[in-house]
Amino acid sequence: MKLDGYSLLLPEGTLDYFDVINVVEDSTQIVIYLEEKNLVPDEYKDKDTESKGFYEPVVVRDFPIRGREVFLNVRRRRWIVKPDGQYISRNWYMVASGTSMTREFASFLKEICR
Repeated sequence: MKLDGYSLLLPEGTLDYFDVINVVEDSTQIVIYLEEKNLVPDEYKDKDTESKGFYEPVVVRDFPIRGREVFLNVRRRRWIVKPDGQYISRNWYMVASGTSMTREFASFLKEICR
């Protein structure tokens, strides 16, 4: 299945941080599966970190398309800072307020942080 077309349905800026890994469609809904890229948050770039998988997925309802419900199934990544054993993840509140994103993308990020 070609996933490129589905990227047009996502809030602007989503693909800067997430990959579309799957899409499941039926007659009533579309579920787009997103996985956070393995890009360590800027504040930890100079530290020795390792990806430690993902948090449980969060499902966010998006705008319906042609009479079908749309859901974004989002998997957020976590890392460990090796020297001190601290687990970290991207601070989506800071990203949304500290960048020039569309309101739609900022709302999307706010929803996945709940």
